[in-house]
Amino acid sequence: MDLQLLIHISEEKSLTRGAERSHLSLSAASMRMKAFEEVVGTQLLYRTKLGTTLTPAGIIMFRHAKLIFNQLGMMRGDMHEHAQGLKGYIRIFANATSISASLPMVLRQYLTAYPYVDVELRERLSSDGVRAVLDESADIAIVSDDVSTEGLEVFPYCHEALVLATATTHPLSGREKVDFAETLEFPYIGLHEGSALYQFLARQAQIHRSWFSTRIQVGSFEAICRMIEAGVGIGILPESAAQRYARIMSLKLIELADPWSLRASLICVRSFEQLPVFARRLVMMLSDRHSPGDHSGQASESGCSRLERS
Repeated sequence: MDLQLLIHISEEKSLTRGAERSHLSLSAASMRMKAFEEVVGTQLLYRTKLGTTLTPAGIIMFRHAKLIFNQLGMMRGDMHEHAQGLKGYIRIFANATSISASLPMVLRQYLTAYPYVDVELRERLSSDGVRAVLDESADIAIVSDDVSTEGLEVFPYCHEALVLATATTHPLSGREKVDFAETLEFPYIGLHEGSALYQFLARQAQIHRSWFSTRIQVGSFEAICRMIEAGVGIGILPESAAQRYARIMSLKLIELADPWSLRASLICVRSFEQLPVFARRLVMMLSDRHSPGDHSGQASESGCSRLERS
């Protein structure tokens, strides 16, 4: 459908990637959009070497298209209560911490219970997740509680502790608890600079008038732990991920004394009541609640269990 193609192009800011999401060749997608522009009588896309963006008319068309597909999703979800075989589709943006913690297990349980639903999960910064829900590029976002969620309905998700991981021979390995400021004299292994965790730790280092020095930046928590085990540096990562890799690697996990090391995550939606039935059920499963409420600042720990300290 041309409207779906327009949505994909807008969300990807690229005609090529929009065509890929629509399972079309680039030439076919280009021809369809040109034909669509002729039908509506105005230009919908700006095509430049830097990418593809919407014209003012395209923005209006995009908003109407989103409303149409949201209504279709709600209809499919509601109709599933009366007829088998209809499929649903949920778009989730989540930060790296939530993806590494309990989210995969919850999604496995959900998809087993609702095999007719497809879930598109993308790792994004918390701020990007909030924007995506606001502009309807995502249905659900899981974000840290230190970002503004104004204009959205929020649910508590979980608390997740950050811990320091070192090699078993590292000078800090004998400690049971350490202040973040003490660790800054040692080189770090971290995620890429665009990651939420990197930016968060860099801000904490600035508070201590120090520099968050990363010797190596990698793309996953597993890669961080491999480097730490080899003695290349130290790292801070979610406790659930750290415990998982500590079972198969020679690592020492050390509690951080800083209060911010226990981070809360929230589930964000534009309107719980306007979500399709199948999406509302996922929100309830994630939050372990049965109705939306205002964020009180205390997130439930139902989504992430606190693990024993090493």
